[in-house]
Amino acid sequence: MIPYRFARTLLAILCICSVEKVYSQSVPDDFSPHPYFVNYWISGSIVGVGAVANVLGIPQSKSKKEISLDEIQSLNTSGINSIDRWALRQDPSNITPFENYSDYTIAVSVMLPGFLLFDKQIKRDWLDVLLMYAETMSLAPNIYEWSPLGPAFQNKFRPVTYYTQLSYDQKKSEDNRNSFYSGHVATVAASTFFMVKVYSDYNPEIGNDKYFLYSAALVPPAILGYFRVKGLKHFPSDVLVGVGVGALVGIIVPELHRLDDRKISFGLFSAPEGTRFALTWHPDFRD
Repeated sequence: MIPYRFARTLLAILCICSVEKVYSQSVPDDFSPHPYFVNYWISGSIVGVGAVANVLGIPQSKSKKEISLDEIQSLNTSGINSIDRWALRQDPSNITPFENYSDYTIAVSVMLPGFLLFDKQIKRDWLDVLLMYAETMSLAPNIYEWSPLGPAFQNKFRPVTYYTQLSYDQKKSEDNRNSFYSGHVATVAASTFFMVKVYSDYNPEIGNDKYFLYSAALVPPAILGYFRVKGLKHFPSDVLVGVGVGALVGIIVPELHRLDDRKISFGLFSAPEGTRFALTWHPDFRD
């Protein structure tokens, strides 16, 4: 069972993120009730390609060779920084419970954006928001699987491999080479920051109060990161990078959709020095 304090914390997050607050400030004159521009063909293609890339990426991150006994015996903690050493001071008998807690946290967190539908205007644009969220959830794991930051290029051993109390069989899995960075934390951060970004764009009247919501968006990935460290899956630095990557994805994807594709024009033109390609953005475009 999920501890009472954990359940209470999640309930508080749901309430904070879903309740609409009434403000006295006026809405900016140039605010559009539809702040995003979604091209269904382009967004659908991104989601489709991302899904295929994700399917292909999972096996390659798991295709590493098992950790040898010599590698385990040669591990040295002297090169681990003081912050990451916290991961080496855990009780290894608690691995399973914390793995379960992290699974629950992920399941709840990726569903949190569904509370955006309590906002009437967002509910009207549900398909656009759903496609943007699908893009976000497609991009976050692909950055983990294919970027130089992820396990395709990194071979950092998980904390579990350093514990002498555990048997070699518990340490030798090839997956234990994939400590950096935390893809699970990145996915949850992408979800919660996406939620706050979308809500803030639809409700500009909240002003600087949106930063309180962004602070709340840090709570689920922080909780998950704590569970992942306690479960000997990651070092704190792996979690911090995961939060950063996920937060950027959750914010940037909706922000890119604020650019109206009608304001962007492409073209070819000829000049004495040759043929050129032109990309032009018209920020003051009006129907």
